[in-house]
Amino acid sequence: MLALALHFMRGTPYIYQGEEIGMTNNYFGSIDLYQDVESLNYTKILKEEGKSGTEILKILGAKSRDNARSPMQWNDQEFAGFSDTKPWIEINPSYKTINVQASMKDPHSIYAFYKKLIQIRKQNETIQNGRYVPFCKDHPFVYAYKREGMDEEIYVLCNFYGTKTNVELDLQELELLLSNYPDRIYENGVFVLRPYEAIAVKKSR
Repeated sequence: MLALALHFMRGTPYIYQGEEIGMTNNYFGSIDLYQDVESLNYTKILKEEGKSGTEILKILGAKSRDNARSPMQWNDQEFAGFSDTKPWIEINPSYKTINVQASMKDPHSIYAFYKKLIQIRKQNETIQNGRYVPFCKDHPFVYAYKREGMDEEIYVLCNFYGTKTNVELDLQELELLLSNYPDRIYENGVFVLRPYEAIAVKKSR
């Protein structure tokens, strides 16, 4: 959802390593496994304040930069295919199921979604250079905007919550560009957005 919301906007999007396969934060089970200087300094302060080891781990799990610094997960082999020896920092145990090799084989993976996303952006002039116009600004759950081009408009709807919600958008002859669901629900001028659904549709002028 976030990928579609970002990549259809103006500007130059970037992909942080591992994002394209859905890598998750690495939550370390011991304070000794953290190496980030800022985290170590903060740990010292927290200890002086009387925080327990459990409390400190919880805080570091939410704030430490090391959580996003684990090695790229290339495959499900030892050390996640990153190296032949143990890296400087703990590898996220999720590498057994979340890795590049598995993602490239799965046509429905996050990696496959990113490929479609990038291809559409590269081929569409409106996404690259079109005018950005936000709408539905008062909707409590949805971030929505459209991109205006010479001969088309692209509407992007993103549901940021884990519940269904509706967006009234009375448009005719819409073409589905991309969605993180296999279909769309659009009836009588109303989009029904499912939990964390993102959808981009095109309307010719």
